[in-house]
Amino acid sequence: MNALSCHELSVKAAHLLAVQQVSAEFAAGQLSAVIGPNGAGKSTLLRALLGLDTPAGGEVRLQGRPLASWSRRERARRLAYLAQGEALPDGAKVRDVVSLGRGAGGWLGGLLPLGGPSQADEDAVTRALRRTDTVQFAERSVQALSGGERQRVSLARALAAEPEFLLLDEPTNHLDLGYVQDLMSALRAEAAGGMGVVAVLHDLTLAAQADRLLLLHQGRVLAQGTPDEVLTPANLHAAYGLHAEVLRHQGRLIVLPQTAEAAASGSRL
Repeated sequence: MNALSCHELSVKAAHLLAVQQVSAEFAAGQLSAVIGPNGAGKSTLLRALLGLDTPAGGEVRLQGRPLASWSRRERARRLAYLAQGEALPDGAKVRDVVSLGRGAGGWLGGLLPLGGPSQADEDAVTRALRRTDTVQFAERSVQALSGGERQRVSLARALAAEPEFLLLDEPTNHLDLGYVQDLMSALRAEAAGGMGVVAVLHDLTLAAQADRLLLLHQGRVLAQGTPDEVLTPANLHAAYGLHAEVLRHQGRLIVLPQTAEAAASGSRL
């Protein structure tokens, strides 16, 4: 099965176990969201899935093989990464930034082969620009773009690698609502096309648009499954200390925070 998975994974951060015995599977063709309060280990888990942090226990597997058995180049071809608050090089043209995704080492910092990009590289960059609706400013400097446009360029850079799995750390932070929904639509489209997409998200109603959720609390798995299975008032209270009502509107789940008094009385906000 084409999947990125971890089994009994533990990872240290600042000499503490930030991730503890986490087992999860992220399948190709699915949009998965990793959720949980601050300090739950979400970003640490993502870095371990990419092979950037060495596990203190357990292992990560890609296509059934231990991730450690894949070469750096092989991992970079199959896994793309959009880091939290990723900076773009000032003064660079959008197309040039997106072309960085075609580097021999991709997001791991590799360089394009000597002789410049091939026709296959150029075609992949053009496809990535089209898929993120950034073709219209391909020749503009990234300095001239809005925050939402920059994030779409960062996504295009990751997609230019044509990976099997795309991992994103809080990609919707500091974006206006319109850009947030555009980004989620783009991620769903990539998953529908067969890519495995794993995104760390804070907005629970936004996370409900994913196919599967992984809820972390204090570095451990509190719940995982479909949004209906994970986004329950009991799970949200256990993870966040949050009193919430979970509603369905036009086929979508909506998480409505409540005061403790409202929750006790059974009233809605």
